Parts: sequence; structure tokens; C-alpha cells
Amino acid sequence: MKKLLLAAALLGCHAAQAQKLSATERKLVASVQQRVPQTEKLLEQVVNINSGTLNVAGVREVGAVFRKEFDALGFKTEWVAMPASMQRAGHLVAQHQGKKGKRLFLIGHLDTVFELDMPFTKFARLNDSTATGQGVNDMKGGDVVILAALQALAANGLLKNASITAYFTGDEERGGEGSEARADFIARARQAQVALAFENAIDRHTVATARRGSSNWQLKTVGTAAHSSTIFKPTVGYGAIYEVARILNSFRETLSQEQYLTFNPGLIVGGSEVKYEEKKAHAEVTGKTNIIAPSAAVAGDLRFLTEAQKEAARAKMHAIVAQSLAGTRAEITFSDGIPSMPPTPGNQQLAALADQASRDLGFGPVVAGDPGARGAGDVSYVAQYLDCLDGLGAPGKGAHAPGETINLKEFPKLIERTALMIYRLTR
Repeated sequence: MKKLLLAAALLGCHAAQAQKLSATERKLVASVQQRVPQTEKLLEQVVNINSGTLNVAGVREVGAVFRKEFDALGFKTEWVAMPASMQRAGHLVAQHQGKKGKRLFLIGHLDTVFELDMPFTKFARLNDSTATGQGVNDMKGGDVVILAALQALAANGLLKNASITAYFTGDEERGGEGSEARADFIARARQAQVALAFENAIDRHTVATARRGSSNWQLKTVGTAAHSSTIFKPTVGYGAIYEVARILNSFRETLSQEQYLTFNPGLIVGGSEVKYEEKKAHAEVTGKTNIIAPSAAVAGDLRFLTEAQKEAARAKMHAIVAQSLAGTRAEITFSDGIPSMPPTPGNQQLAALADQASRDLGFGPVVAGDPGARGAGDVSYVAQYLDCLDGLGAPGKGAHAPGETINLKEFPKLIERTALMIYRLTR
């Protein structure tokens, strides 16, 4: 009896929340629910196409599937090609011109981390609420959230006056080098007022109003080659490996407790002869235990929440590097990668919109998540130009790993929330 009373109470609560939806909004939600079988079929179709970033043909094939869907909705679509030397597939752009509401920029990506030389996992249901497959939540599920929401809007005649650009990049997981890789992406975003990005949702109660940026650093140290028995003597010094160890430990002691700042040495080599190929992330080293290493190298990344935090960290790292041990010298260089998406009042307003939509649907509250829980993403390239919100995509676990999953029970709810948010923003 208690369970029945609880169930009745929960249903009553959901009904009360749903009353906050207008008649048009209730029809919109119903359209999403009616299309769930077709939505899952589209998801299965694109998951079953390998689109690792370097599989140019596969990325284009996934793009062609989505392009057909956008064309059917009346969007003007085009493929933005990249130079052949970049070895990237390019990007899909779909535009709908309107004169009412906010101009929206919807962000997805076609590629996954699973390249052709990795074991291929097709879409498969594990149980009534879970499915697996490569890129099922990161982020083919997010791409399908966008399409399914727009399809529901179109079914109710709610796209007629909307100004929307959907931009699906082809190399988010392994970005092409050079400014040209994101030049068109940034230019089109700057014509909009709001960016909504559909990287995988941590859960349906959390969105991202901020994301950390990422950059790279390289550290090289030089010492005096000599017999190991002479190490520490004034005429010889400490050698390149001790100098690297000093610097890395000082980085840890000085900077490791700063919120949202991380710096990871991902590759380290040292010895008599060191060959490091940055583009291949490959190194070869030769050395002997009785020879003091004359050279060492480290490659790492640096993640930060704001540009000010990044620059302050770099200054401290430079200062540490300059304090060389006797008989050694060192240098560190930095290269920019993806900028950060700092938290802003505008971003928080979008989170409030997501929260209101979720509550009105009876799904409960939505809050801004911890920026430290996410890496960098495409939305960060445009965060300085317009209000942004991320983490609106598919719910699941294990992104970037074999066995990646999607929660098919939560999936339609996030589509409903997206459709409602787009409708309210473009009214």
C-alpha cells in the first residue's frame, strides 16, 4: 500500500510540473516521445559507422547521414573541407534562417577516438535501459539529441521563424593543426547569440557553464656527460635527469594545490642520446648506468579555467626552470591548444533556462557542474564571443573507452529538454 501511495504521489508531482507547459509545449514533448524508435534507429546507424578522427572516409560517411536529416528539415547544408595536408575530413554545417528569438549555434562532432586499427564495437542493447557502441555517448548520441529535438520542433511548425546553425566538426577528438581548422567554425559562431554544445551529459541534472582549456609544454634539460663516479662534483654537476627531476617536483610542490589547474608530464626520456618526435609523440633513448645523462626531455599538458590562470602558471613554471642545478641548464616552451570556457553570468543564465525547462518537464533541478570534471571541447573556441552551455548531450558512461554506453531511459528526456529550450530561445 505504501508503495502504491508513493507511486501515486510521484505521478501527481509529475503531472503538476507538466501543467507548467503550454499546450504547444506539450505537443512538442509528445512529438519527441512518438519518435523514440526512429531516433534510436538513427543512433544505431551512425554508431555502426567507424568515424575515428583519422578515418576521413568514415567521418564523411557519418556526416552524409546527418546531412540528409538536416536537408529533410529544410536546413541549408554544406560541407566545409579542410586542406588535404591536414588529413582531416572537414565539417558539416546546417543553417536555418529566421527572424525571431535568439540566434542559436548548436555544436556537435562527427568523429570519435576509435580509429580503424582499434577493435570495432557496433551498437548493441545490453538491457532495457543501456546500449553500447563506439561513440554512442561521445558524441553521436549528442548529435542525435540535436536532430531529434529539431525534428520534433519541425513536426509542430516551430522552426519557421527560428535562426539556427548546427555545426558538426570532424576532428574534435584530434584537432587538425593550424588556425584554419576552426576559422569557419568561429566565424559562424560569431554571427549567433547563444551556443549550445552537446558533449555527453554527466547526468540529466548537471550542465557545464565552464570548461577548462588545454595547452602543451616541452621541457628540455642539458648536463655534462661524464663517468657516473664523478656526479655531484663541481666540475661535472648533477646531469640532465636530476635537473628534470628537480623541475618536475618543484612544479608539483608549487602548483598542484591550485583549483582547476593541472599539469601532467605525459612523456619523459633521458640518457646519452635522446631523439623525440613531437608530432608522433615518439621517443628513442640510449644510455648507460655508468654515464651521466647529458640530455633529457619531457612533454606534458597544462589545463586551466581562465587565460589569467594559464599565464600565471606559465610564469611560475618559467621561474622554476630558471633555477638550474650546477652543471645543467634547462628551457621550457609552451604551445596553445584549446582555450578555456570561463564561467560567466550569461552562461549561468542559460543554465537557469535548462533548470526551468527540466523542472517544467517534471525532471527535477539542473545545476552547473564542476569545471574540473571535464576536459576541453569545441565550445571553448567561441566562449569569448557569446553565451555558452555544454554537457547537453547523451547520458552514459565510459566515454573514450571500450564498452562506452548510453542510458536509453534518460536519452528521450534530454531530447525533450533540448527541444523545449530551443523553442523558448527562438520564440
